[in-house]
Amino acid sequence: MRTISATEAKQSLGMMIDISQREPVVIQRQQRDIAVLLSMHDYEQLKGGQIEAFTVFCEQMAQKAKERGLTEKKLEALLEDGAEE
Repeated sequence: MRTISATEAKQSLGMMIDISQREPVVIQRQQRDIAVLLSMHDYEQLKGGQIEAFTVFCEQMAQKAKERGLTEKKLEALLEDGAEE
């Protein structure tokens, strides 16, 4: 992964876009990482992975709730009680 300063990124944006097609580019300001320039392909993979991970998490929580006796009827009752507060 390549690291450049924010000033350098401003001065050579075209080159940074080209590099980002091969590897992420970290942009720093005052020696602190502030941004990452990614290819669209890498971004889509990252975004898609997060959705998949969230879906798996939801499925795991639903299974645990079911194992502990949570039913649709009980869930509706809990949600109704919470709406009155």
